[in-house]
Amino acid sequence: MVKARKYVLRSHFSGVPKREDLEIVEEELAPLKDGEFLCEALWLSVDPYMRRYSARLSLGSTMIGGQVAKVTESKNKDYTVGDLIVASFGWRTHTISDGTGGVRKIDPSIPLSSSTGVGILGMPGATAYFGYLELCKPKAGETVVVTGAAGAVGSAVGQIAKIKGCRVV
Repeated sequence: MVKARKYVLRSHFSGVPKREDLEIVEEELAPLKDGEFLCEALWLSVDPYMRRYSARLSLGSTMIGGQVAKVTESKNKDYTVGDLIVASFGWRTHTISDGTGGVRKIDPSIPLSSSTGVGILGMPGATAYFGYLELCKPKAGETVVVTGAAGAVGSAVGQIAKIKGCRVV
């Protein structure tokens, strides 16, 4: 049996999150069934959107968030031991999955850190890329002001704008 540790929401954030807002809880995972795999978290996302979304969580729920995880045991033909995946499993050390619900594999031929799966090659990067290029449709020479340029999405938008020949403020 595998023991998973997870961060459970004990109280909704008021001001700066405090240690007592979350509790680490252990749970014993059931043995794998056919079609399932076990994975261990390598990287967890900590993103600004989580504060707003966590307000909708019921107390006692696992804290939301994406993660990069490594398959450690499998009874699923599509996922083998050693595969790296990105999924929205929340803040937990181990998860059993059947591969549905937005689980995607990381291409091992990409010579980058697997952490990029919750960064520039994950949700923040996709938000920057599609949000800026599809919605704003930038043209070379335009001036772009990114008010949230210190964050993961904003810093990527600034870089994309520079690549597109824009002046970034």
